[in-house]
Amino acid sequence: MGALGACGYGSQKKDDDQGASALPAAGGKKVDGLDKVKIGYFANLTHATALVGLRKGGQIQQALGGTQAQPFVFNAGPSEIEALNAGSIDIGWIGPSPSINGYVKSHGENLKIISGSVSGGVKLVVNPKKIKSEDDIKGKKIATPQLGNTQDVAFLNWIAKKGWKVDAQSGKGDVSVVRSDNKVTPDAYKSGAIDGAWVPEPTASKLVAEGGKVLLDESSLWPDKKFVITNLIVKQSFLKEHPKVVEAVLRGSVKTNDWIKANPGQAKKAANAALEAETGKPLPPEVIDPAWKSIQVTDDPLARTLNTEADHAVQAGLLEKPDLKGIYDLTLLNKVLKAEGKPTVSAAGLGTQ
Repeated sequence: MGALGACGYGSQKKDDDQGASALPAAGGKKVDGLDKVKIGYFANLTHATALVGLRKGGQIQQALGGTQAQPFVFNAGPSEIEALNAGSIDIGWIGPSPSINGYVKSHGENLKIISGSVSGGVKLVVNPKKIKSEDDIKGKKIATPQLGNTQDVAFLNWIAKKGWKVDAQSGKGDVSVVRSDNKVTPDAYKSGAIDGAWVPEPTASKLVAEGGKVLLDESSLWPDKKFVITNLIVKQSFLKEHPKVVEAVLRGSVKTNDWIKANPGQAKKAANAALEAETGKPLPPEVIDPAWKSIQVTDDPLARTLNTEADHAVQAGLLEKPDLKGIYDLTLLNKVLKAEGKPTVSAAGLGTQ
């Protein structure tokens, strides 16, 4: 379940990195008297809210005042859930499938989804020399980021709807599902070890830059072309003990999303700077430009689509039919949205109330 680096479950960013955790404001008041809040996310553009909001001078640290936002970066959701369970992080941006799995495995006692973040930004990219149509996927090797992660579940569901058979655990069957870290997937594609990948941005656009072709944009499979790809979760004990800190993070998240929408060019630059700090180099224009266009930031958790994604995991054999009642607690988010003069959002019957 490899998170980046060897610092516990996730790699902690260095304070001198451009996209690193901002130091709390000098003389700033600590929220709830807390020194720091440990926040997880991925170095993917589908985590744009975190990439932009957690940068130095970003809206999340501003909202936290004298309480430091301490980021930890992960490669995929299951490892971030492990960190949340262990108390290595308090809050995290993460995909819906690991959120569902974490909630179910803890019998509804460990986490709550408290906000949306991003919709879209997931594509099936293939080698056009080997794959001309969707039917050509059969018999090929296609990568996903990790067993049970959001893209893995989506691809397994797509395979099943094609009538093909794949063992979810081993990935063997009519299609070979290869679980591959997003960092190494482009190299695996270049070497011919895989024939394509169902992946989030910017990995999808990296594959296109290597000669791959977008065969399918996952948004085309969803009503209104909207589906939750990233939401914000919190450890329930932390929510209970430090609601003001959680509210501050949510306020920063909402303000970040507003800023991204109002300043798309600057936001893209800020997100790329954060990725450069994490990976050592920025994304070239031919990668970040199409990738950035394919994502939409949103405060709405798009709860109805989470329920559908849970059904997909059940159908793939990765999850027994779950009871998701109570997985959302949107109380603080709706409080923040009201204060900002924005409409509130729905938990689609899956909230705490």
